[in-house]
Amino acid sequence: MDYMTNANDFTQVQPQTRNTQTEMMISRQAQEVQAAMVIAKKFPRDEVESFNRILRACQRKRLAEGAMYEYPRGGTKVTGPSIRLAEAMAQNWGNIDFGILELEQKSGESQVMAYAWDLETNTRQTKVFSVPHMRGTKRGNVPLTDPRDIYEMVANQGARRLRACILGVIPGDVVDAAVEECHKTLVSGNAEPLIDRVRKMAKSFEDGFSVTLPMIEKYLGCKSEAFSENDFVRLKNVYKSLRDGMAKREDYFEIALPVDEKEVKDPFKDKKQEKLEEKPQDKEESKGAVKDAEQEPDSGQLLLPGTEQ
Repeated sequence: MDYMTNANDFTQVQPQTRNTQTEMMISRQAQEVQAAMVIAKKFPRDEVESFNRILRACQRKRLAEGAMYEYPRGGTKVTGPSIRLAEAMAQNWGNIDFGILELEQKSGESQVMAYAWDLETNTRQTKVFSVPHMRGTKRGNVPLTDPRDIYEMVANQGARRLRACILGVIPGDVVDAAVEECHKTLVSGNAEPLIDRVRKMAKSFEDGFSVTLPMIEKYLGCKSEAFSENDFVRLKNVYKSLRDGMAKREDYFEIALPVDEKEVKDPFKDKKQEKLEEKPQDKEESKGAVKDAEQEPDSGQLLLPGTEQ
């Protein structure tokens, strides 16, 4: 497609001036990327060694406990590798540049970019998205004005996209092997079955904080028979927070209000019961009173004061 231009257009448009500091930063970043790509080509990764490093990292108990995320949705449980496991795999796979950049912040939202770049194969995953400066609550959306709250919101949303970028760069079979190794780490060292550990944990919640098993099941989104190792880890973290006084039980569980047994639900219930349990002799006495009233003569005259006999 041809566009008609005028010579005067080029003379009227002023070139966009850039700050010297901005130019230096752009040049420095370009040089860093070029140097990283040269080093990645010069020292390529040993995939066997990188794979073994990832498996050794998954054998650490603390990493295995936070390696998976789970949340209920639509009657099912959504699960997958967490950002902590994705970062550990990227660090041990090698020659990967990944991170989160806040491109712009204006009009109550931030433009953010998450990326993961395999410098050796030149494979790159990039996600650009906007993060509104507000937090959703049960009472509606609440605008965020504190810079710290805005930073935490952007970091939280960016971590989810960064996880997807890293998992899109690392081979899928490596990710599956890391998830399986983390599961083995959680199960190993526990001779007691999971259902028995869950039962003891539920008793500790009830004895210490009056939190029943139905409350725990509602918090995790499934029955106790379907609890996984990750659910048990979440319960342990919640119990530690309650025990140390870092949180209240209302922060995690829906506490039902106590029911007052003395509260009268049906104000006419007692009267209905009295009518049903009325004794026969009471009925006979009432009938006799009615007969006596019928036998008493009624003159039909109105007695004035002082005329009584």
